[in-house]
Amino acid sequence: MTGLTGGIGSGKSVVAHVLTIKGYDVVDSDTLARRLMDESAVVKDRIAAEIDTSCVRDGLIDRRRLADIVFSDARRLAVLNDIVHGLVRERLAEIAAHATKPFFVETAIFGSSGLWRLCSAELRVTAPEELRVERVMRRNGLSADAVRARIAAQRTETLLGDEAPPLFIIENDGHTAVLPQVDTFLATLSPPYY
Repeated sequence: MTGLTGGIGSGKSVVAHVLTIKGYDVVDSDTLARRLMDESAVVKDRIAAEIDTSCVRDGLIDRRRLADIVFSDARRLAVLNDIVHGLVRERLAEIAAHATKPFFVETAIFGSSGLWRLCSAELRVTAPEELRVERVMRRNGLSADAVRARIAAQRTETLLGDEAPPLFIIENDGHTAVLPQVDTFLATLSPPYY
C-alpha cells in the first residue's frame, strides 16, 4: 500500500483520478472514515460526549457542525482523530491483507493518522498555499480564513523521521504537468513499494 498524501487543496484527488484511470485502486481515507463513523453507534456517542452534543442529531453526524468545531479547536480535532483513526487503520490493514496488486490510500494526515506505518511508500502531492486556498474556496464554498484554518490544522503533521517510508513528490502547481510525474513514480512501483 502506498500513501497518496498532501494537504487540502493540493490536488490529491487529481492524482487519485489519474491512478484510477491507470487501473490502480485508490481508497479515500476520508470516505472510508465517514462510512465507518456512520455505521458505528459507539463513534457517534463518543463524538456527542467528547466533542459536542450538537454534532449528532437524530442519530446522524452533522458533518458541517463537526468540521466547524474541530477545525477551530486543536484539542477537539485531536479527540476526533483519536476516535476515528484506529477504525480506519484496522480496515485498511484488512484491505491490504487481501490485496493482489499495488493500491493507494489517499489521506491528508499521513503522519498523525498512523497510516504511514502501514505503507511502503508515500506519494506526496504539493502545491503553493495560495493556490490551495483558491481551489478549496472554489470547490467547497468556504471562506479563505476557513480554508487556512484547515491547512493550519493539517500543518501540525508529525515528522516521521528515519522510520518514514520512501517519499516521492508530485508538484501540482498549475504549471508542471502531473501525468509524467505520476508515470515516473509508477515506474518505481515494484516490491517493496506496494
